[in-house]
Amino acid sequence: MLTRRHFVATSLAVFSQPILGATSAEASTASQWAAWDRQVTPANYDPATSNPWGLNPRFLPQRVETNRSLVPGDIHVDAVARYLYFIEEGGTAMRYGVAIARGNLYEPGTYTIRRKAKWPRWTPTADMIKRDPQDYAQFADGMPGGPNNPLGARAFYLFQGNRDTYLRIHGTPYSRSIGGRASSGCVRMVMAHIIGLYDRVQPGATAHLYPPERFATASS
Repeated sequence: MLTRRHFVATSLAVFSQPILGATSAEASTASQWAAWDRQVTPANYDPATSNPWGLNPRFLPQRVETNRSLVPGDIHVDAVARYLYFIEEGGTAMRYGVAIARGNLYEPGTYTIRRKAKWPRWTPTADMIKRDPQDYAQFADGMPGGPNNPLGARAFYLFQGNRDTYLRIHGTPYSRSIGGRASSGCVRMVMAHIIGLYDRVQPGATAHLYPPERFATASS
């Protein structure tokens, strides 16, 4: 459970990871990913201060203190404050602003991150197509990765057991939605932010998505 005791803002962190190439087709793919990463990352990017998206400053990445009983490597999403916390060793976490699903599409629960992907392909679910055919039917066969893809630069795939829930924590081309309720079920992050987080999150980590009505927010 997230409470004000768990998270108190302290300092700021700057971090990012380069994409390493390989050979042949892999090198070409890595080169394309790197080009897209540059496209969605502001010039002279500083996670603590860069804000071309016009976000409330509290949604910029910050390092905060945590309850030391939380498991390093896990993710906690406070749906009230619209924060995602990545738990670190030593009683700290990186905190990011997020958007959550609109209406009753948000699904609180405990999930396992069984897969993660860079610039992933996106395919709307059958329920999404049925609910909003004018928006999603045209993408029934999928949409290749890229800066305009709804999954953005990176995605973490949430499972319960071996079942893919089709819920994701992912980047978004709609950065101005951060802090709101906008998605069809997923948790959205600024693309530059999730690029910095991506290499720190390992498959097998647990993602705790808390209900949007119940939990106290962190200090900002």
